[in-house]
Amino acid sequence: MTSAPPDTSELSAQLSEHMNGYLYTACLYTVTKAGVADQLADGPRTAAELAERTGLNGPHLHRVLRYLATREVFREDDRARFALTPMAELLRTDAPGSLHDPFLMLGEDLFWRPYARMYDTVRQGHTVFDDIFGAGFFAHLQTVPETASVFNAGTAGFSRLWNQHIASSYAFPDGAKVIDVGGGTGSLLREILTAHPHITGTLYDQQSVLDEHQLDTPATTGRWSVQAGDFFENVPAGADHYILKSVLHDWSDTDCLRILKSVREAVHDTSTLLVVDPVIPPGNQPHASKTIDVSMLAVVDGKERTQAEFEDILGKGGFTVSRILTTPSLMSIVECVPA
Repeated sequence: MTSAPPDTSELSAQLSEHMNGYLYTACLYTVTKAGVADQLADGPRTAAELAERTGLNGPHLHRVLRYLATREVFREDDRARFALTPMAELLRTDAPGSLHDPFLMLGEDLFWRPYARMYDTVRQGHTVFDDIFGAGFFAHLQTVPETASVFNAGTAGFSRLWNQHIASSYAFPDGAKVIDVGGGTGSLLREILTAHPHITGTLYDQQSVLDEHQLDTPATTGRWSVQAGDFFENVPAGADHYILKSVLHDWSDTDCLRILKSVREAVHDTSTLLVVDPVIPPGNQPHASKTIDVSMLAVVDGKERTQAEFEDILGKGGFTVSRILTTPSLMSIVECVPA
């Protein structure tokens, strides 16, 4: 007696939804760029009312919102009005933990076009970003200031989700001098200085990024400085703690070794290097680090790393991993000392 063949209809439906995943992203980007969530902050509205406020086409907007409501982003009532859901709240510009800026960043051609060429990247073994834009990711950003500002705002938006957790998860001793290498606009360093009022810090990055820094707050007055430079060439010497947050994941192993060489030449014998990145866990369970890893593959030839991969690359760069601290966020702190 043979068993009946499995019913694949449910699996087919799920896989069909996955096939159309890019439509979901495109719709989220559309309503985020138009500021729909902000327009619903004071209560439900019809698509026609939202269209009048955002400049979109009403019937088309209704269809997009109806689709997003199937994913629990917005909710449609029996009067064809749309309201915020807990997920949609995160698209508001003023919401705690807002993802508004990260969505705008990831909806840029900067990411969208390389993702569309994933097959070519996996076939060739390197990103096709250069083929599309005529230069590598960060070199291209230098030529498009408006896009660079969107990128800076997007990365800062992601950072706000975990900066406080990072700052409170590591015990910086009083009097310590910290240098945040490639620290962007300084949102992490600001949180560290706020959480540890008896330390000082320097933000080290390219001048175009430093022009948008966020360090100047009452809680950090007199304890911060900025210094422009290129971490491939050199890093300021003499600090007690060096931070590389969301830096190594942007680069291949070869380029990471160039960065680590600069840091290794700058540290003294008792300095500590703190690499702040996700650590990919083993197994088949979903984890955001595995998603980000594929994004890095497509856009910058970078990668997220496992514990063994961190130990390997840091060892080759002249450091020994002393411990790995988890935080309540996606990020871990890989603490290293000079080898």
